[in-house]
Amino acid sequence: MTFYSKIIGTGSYLPPRKVTNHELAEQLAAKGIETSDEWIVSRSGISARHYAESNVTSSDMAVEAAKCALDAANLQANDIDLIILATSTPDFFGGFPSTACIVQNKLGITNGAAAVDVQAVCSGFIYAMSMADSMIKSGSHKNALIIGAEVFSRILNFEDRTTCVLFGDGAGAIVMSRSEEPGVLATKLHADGSHSHILCVPGNVNAGAIAGSAFLYMDGQAVFKLAVNVLEKVANEALELAGMQADQIDWLIPHQANIRIMQSTAKKLNLPMDKVVVTVDQHGNTSAASIPLALDAAVRDGRVKKDQVVMLEGVGGGFTWGAALVKM
Repeated sequence: MTFYSKIIGTGSYLPPRKVTNHELAEQLAAKGIETSDEWIVSRSGISARHYAESNVTSSDMAVEAAKCALDAANLQANDIDLIILATSTPDFFGGFPSTACIVQNKLGITNGAAAVDVQAVCSGFIYAMSMADSMIKSGSHKNALIIGAEVFSRILNFEDRTTCVLFGDGAGAIVMSRSEEPGVLATKLHADGSHSHILCVPGNVNAGAIAGSAFLYMDGQAVFKLAVNVLEKVANEALELAGMQADQIDWLIPHQANIRIMQSTAKKLNLPMDKVVVTVDQHGNTSAASIPLALDAAVRDGRVKKDQVVMLEGVGGGFTWGAALVKM
């Protein structure tokens, strides 16, 4: 028997604390760092972002997003037999134990479901989806919980206006289940470690202390050029695998990093911007959480409907990138 995987529920969570560009600019001005709402919007399309409180972890937000997705899927937590969680900001230093295992426990899953973290930065959610798709199609798993969760505010250098204004915290989740009809039509993943230096957190542990910086570093221009190039290519690769054309896409839901990257990608695919789901203005770049956050927003407001074709794609540090073509 042929198995397919299908998205049957979506969910998301944003911390209550919303920080507008004006508020952030005032905070930075107190440190002698100049920026403005106009400067941030013109370069990124971001108007606000959410920051988690100091006692809130990635797993806390992941659990809230997961509960929403489970409710939408009409499943109980113990119906899940696979958890894959994408994050660059795990609950524990070094990601040990995995945040996925912490989420499993917090959800009260007691059936021994497999649980694992994936680290592909902003592409992590697509990597996790592709892995779950393969595992469901193999017949080894039936209901998978895929989560992207980040507290990027913890790794931002608030002395660097080029990066600290871009990122935020949040979580998004989907439930993927075994189906008799195709849901995930195609996925394609890539990485190129020769570009690891342009987007990274360059610190490491040495003799019990952090050597180097524990803050995010990004060469914005280099990332922009690479992102626009690879996002078009990987979208077309996924379309080719599915035997489809770009004009058959109902919605493009890219990683919510920068409005200019999204506009350039849509243009290269000959898609109008009214077919692109944009949420970056309200929550900034939430890394692995941004694609499921945007997907959930579009599902819940009625834009994304059953049987529509959606292209999900992301690019992130590593350098990693990937796409998933999905029939909802």
